[in-house]
Amino acid sequence: MTGHANSKNRAGGLDAGHISSASHSDAVLDVTVVLLEDGYASTAIGPIEVFHSAGLLWNWLHGDAPQPRFRVRTASIDGRSVTSLCALGLTPELAIHDVTHTDIIILPASGWDVLDRIAQNTSLLPWLRKWHDKGAYIAGICTGVAFLAECGLLDGRQATTHWGVADILRKRYPKVLWRPEQFVTEDRRLLCSGGIYAAIDLSLYLVEKFCGHDIALQCAKSLLVGMPRRRQSGYSVFPLSAPHSDERIRQTEDYLRQHLDRDVSIGHLADRIGMSPRNFIRRFKAATGRLPGAYIQMLRVEAAKELLEQGAASIQVVCSKVGYEDIAFFRSLFKRHTDMTPAEYRNRFANMSFDRGELASGRAVA
Repeated sequence: MTGHANSKNRAGGLDAGHISSASHSDAVLDVTVVLLEDGYASTAIGPIEVFHSAGLLWNWLHGDAPQPRFRVRTASIDGRSVTSLCALGLTPELAIHDVTHTDIIILPASGWDVLDRIAQNTSLLPWLRKWHDKGAYIAGICTGVAFLAECGLLDGRQATTHWGVADILRKRYPKVLWRPEQFVTEDRRLLCSGGIYAAIDLSLYLVEKFCGHDIALQCAKSLLVGMPRRRQSGYSVFPLSAPHSDERIRQTEDYLRQHLDRDVSIGHLADRIGMSPRNFIRRFKAATGRLPGAYIQMLRVEAAKELLEQGAASIQVVCSKVGYEDIAFFRSLFKRHTDMTPAEYRNRFANMSFDRGELASGRAVA
């Protein structure tokens, strides 16, 4: 397997600020997909194809000029070919220590005997720490998340993994804030996903993060896959704030997501976590970058976007579900945040979304 060989050989990786400033532009980012012996091939191949398609496949299908958004390379521990869990041979372009620049690193699923796989690939651990220190984003898929935990990079940070190994990892890495109900988590340039085919969710999440919603939807549409699922069960929306370590404010964010259709006062939110209203406002702004009222508005707009992408027939219903009764105010707020009316947004994006569904048990569709 090969990726694009024309990657730039710049020293170091883009830091978080540089990548953020590249978002929604024509900047091309370098992705390194690590190939692991006895790993799940689909968790390497899927991301490669998603990143390769972004800005290319949709354009080709519509006769537009290609605008590639990512350069993808594959690397194994020693540069040699690996054999996947299902006996599929994968040939990398280079060894991990020959990588001279990368913006994003993808760690595929390593198989279910995660502790044995870590022991067999110990040289991967300092390499991951080095690139994270240089500013690269690192994404672990399913059991591949264990490598990030073993590095110590996930200590004190939110992470998810497949529900089948969640208890094993929770016991071995108690300092990690495990969120196994989530499909995708992001905390300070470390991303995790919860299942084998959640590799597609994670890849599209990154496409949306760095290229914008339009490009991600086009990529999903052209590949005939769904936009990223948020949870392994239930309903959620993407994080609206930069990752932070204020656990009490995180509790408030979770509460607001679960009650986005209700009016809640500053006093009520402050009382829930044992703070004065003044201290709560200060802490919330410091952690999330937004005042509580602005955060709630953004949360409701994001929820409305998802409902509209699902083809909701009535704007009034959407308005009510996200906590507003004044439809004129809702339309004005939505347009201020998206530059489109709710109806325009639905017309543009509703036919580009797909629902892959989940198991009735609430466990992840792998």
